[in-house]
Amino acid sequence: MTTENSNSQEQQPKPILSYIWDLPNICSLAGLGCTLLAIYFIILGVYPAAMIGMIWAVAFDWADGLVARRMKGRTGADRIFGGQVDLLIDIVSYGVTPAILILSYGNFAPVFLPVVFVMLVFGVIRLSYFSTFGLAEGAKYTGLAIDNNSLFLVFLFLFESLFSKGMFSVILAASGLALAILNVSQIKTPKLSGNPVNVFILAFYTLGITIFYGWRFL
Repeated sequence: MTTENSNSQEQQPKPILSYIWDLPNICSLAGLGCTLLAIYFIILGVYPAAMIGMIWAVAFDWADGLVARRMKGRTGADRIFGGQVDLLIDIVSYGVTPAILILSYGNFAPVFLPVVFVMLVFGVIRLSYFSTFGLAEGAKYTGLAIDNNSLFLVFLFLFESLFSKGMFSVILAASGLALAILNVSQIKTPKLSGNPVNVFILAFYTLGITIFYGWRFL
């Protein structure tokens, strides 16, 4: 009887806004703020600042999972809600933001619309598949995890100055399309954010990218 009562209480929804104060959700929403700044600077054409926003969005995305796994006392409802928050932010951070980046860098030429549409469709399908079926074999993703899209595009932008704007816009679009195809492929990729070593690598990468693009921005 006691177990039934505790389960019943766990399933009772809390007030909507109370979930904002769940620490993993705070990390997720901080990442959403970084994504908003990235989109803002992409539209303005200030790409170094946009790259900083994009990489910090990934950093906060990884942080929410680390925090959630170490917190005690979170209910099943808290975990489910947090997973939904993370999922919805992912489509903005790793689907919409790269799409806007490609359109903006290509001067919003209509020729890039089919590319970004495929990217958005594949991103939605990728995230919906993961939400439904989870990890393959308990430890690997089916298809390339979508956060890798931002990690790669931020790295690619390091070489922007080596090409003409027209050429790099094509390279950017082709890379976005290739990443989208990998997102929905059947390849098995490891869950990078679950390895502490990878977390430290991302931390150094984030700081390095911030310093590099911050210097260019100034």
